[in-house]
Amino acid sequence: MLLAAAPTAGAQNIYKCTQGGQVAYTDHPCPNGSGELLHQADDTEVIDRYLRLGQDELAKRYAQSRHLEALYQQRVDARQQAMDEKAQRDADEAYAAQQRAEEAQQQALADQAAAQAAERDRLQAENTALRQQNADYQNQLSQPVYNAPPAYWGAPPYPRRHRDRDHDGDHDHQPPPVSDKPIFHPCKQLAGGRTQC
Repeated sequence: MLLAAAPTAGAQNIYKCTQGGQVAYTDHPCPNGSGELLHQADDTEVIDRYLRLGQDELAKRYAQSRHLEALYQQRVDARQQAMDEKAQRDADEAYAAQQRAEEAQQQALADQAAAQAAERDRLQAENTALRQQNADYQNQLSQPVYNAPPAYWGAPPYPRRHRDRDHDGDHDHQPPPVSDKPIFHPCKQLAGGRTQC
């Protein structure tokens, strides 16, 4: 209880009073005068307490009643300096937070731009590969199609037949020789990538 009461009454006298077996802490002397003074507030504490609570006029009157104008001015200046330092710290922290936010935003933009560039490069590479595949396919389609020779190519010539001597005499006829050169036929493309020759 003493520790809890000290921050709120740090600029006051603190007495420990015992009444009816109960212990109480107060800023006033005990009624029967049997209390114990635990803390004696000095003038600096009193003035600081008034200033901390925003009661500047009470602090000034307290100092004037005890001819402590110099101490009062000193505590006012110290209080103002502390407030200025706190304001500067708050401003520095706010500026640092703003700088961190801007850096994070710049980093996010840079990451987004890098991701977009990588995606653009990927799409461009895919497009180039597709163009090359299409060019290869068109090149294949433009090549002549070779038709395999019939099964009878390369067979021995037809056997010689003897015609009726009564009609042709001694002359024998044979079929024209078979060519061993491949034959090329024009082809046309059908739907679905098919070819008809």
